[in-house]
Amino acid sequence: MGHGNRGLSKAGLRRMRDVLERHVGSGRIPGLVALVGRGEETHVEAMGTMRHDGSPPMRRDTLFRMASTSKPVSVAAAMVLLDECRLRLDDLVERWLPELADRRVLKRVDGPLEETVPARRPITVRDVLTSTFGLGMDHTSLGTPIMNALFEQGLTPNLPEPMPESDEWMRRLSALPLTHQPGEHWQYHVSSDLLGVLVARVTGRPFEEFLRERVFEPLGMGDTGFHVPADRMDRLPPLYAPDPQSGEFLVWDEAEGGRHSRPPAFPGGGGGLVSTVDDYHAYFRMLLNQGRHGSERILSRPAVELMTTNRLTPGQRAARDAMAADHVHVSFGQGQHGGWGMGMAVRTYRGDYAPVGQFGWDGGSGTTAYADPHHQLTGILLTQVGMSVPDSARLIHDFWTTLYQAVDD
Repeated sequence: MGHGNRGLSKAGLRRMRDVLERHVGSGRIPGLVALVGRGEETHVEAMGTMRHDGSPPMRRDTLFRMASTSKPVSVAAAMVLLDECRLRLDDLVERWLPELADRRVLKRVDGPLEETVPARRPITVRDVLTSTFGLGMDHTSLGTPIMNALFEQGLTPNLPEPMPESDEWMRRLSALPLTHQPGEHWQYHVSSDLLGVLVARVTGRPFEEFLRERVFEPLGMGDTGFHVPADRMDRLPPLYAPDPQSGEFLVWDEAEGGRHSRPPAFPGGGGGLVSTVDDYHAYFRMLLNQGRHGSERILSRPAVELMTTNRLTPGQRAARDAMAADHVHVSFGQGQHGGWGMGMAVRTYRGDYAPVGQFGWDGGSGTTAYADPHHQLTGILLTQVGMSVPDSARLIHDFWTTLYQAVDD
């Protein structure tokens, strides 16, 4: 499995710190917490401040909104159910999600919502797990009637409307046609939220409760959840979405009284988690350990292999590549990895300093978390600057560029 017994070079980590300090010193990134883990070695940098106008300082246990970096973690709940044979990959989801029976599919992706044909087959668990069930955020077709409807209906976590509770969310989702036939086309995000509803209905328990019992508690992830208790609120910075024109630090979500100050109506597996670098490190190390945490097994080895290796056909990868390559100016270069497993990106070609096989994802709140089985390496970087501007994306790129230079075998 690579080089788990070797570490990270002092010179490389020094360069990383210098580059991170340059970003914080620029005034564009108020603060950050970065963690690098390799084998038994863990290196953490906490720098800058929680607020753009000063104190308190960032700390190792600062809480961050994980945004889409929630996806690789929340998917574990569904994998537990596969391991226990409470779900099967080719079960029809309509058994638990009757709202998704008898789907209609748009004749044209950009066509009117009324012009549909019947779905060729029902939606399966596999379709939802691989983000190919037929509906999702598609950056290549923004402004189409179906994308507008997804946003207007509060089906994605775009401000200002919080998402409705899950039965109402399902009702609104089921009122829309699919854009693609089930299993045909990879599309982003909606499937990750849908999985949370599926898990809750299969288990008869709140999604967060099941995740906590089966994933967070066994891994010691005591700071991870869908909201922040009042006694920890001082550890949560505001989330900024700087003005793209002026660069002014606008608050997208305040800590006190913000959207994470109480349990959400909809616990979104696609983007709702709050966590810390150490909690995320525990999770990604478990994946590198093929599902084990110490003497305890969280997920089976084949479940981890399914999640962390590419599940997309060449045709589906073409759509995934188009989203990354044609929208590099929108995503600031995030997402150029080729593949997708379950809940996360999987690198299938070498487009930068990271090797093929690296898995994880990034978040629009300025977060990144990936593990690399070849080097037995985990990297996590968390900030409070959302990607309304490229600053946190560039910081993330530089983090990975310097991290891979510190791997000096």
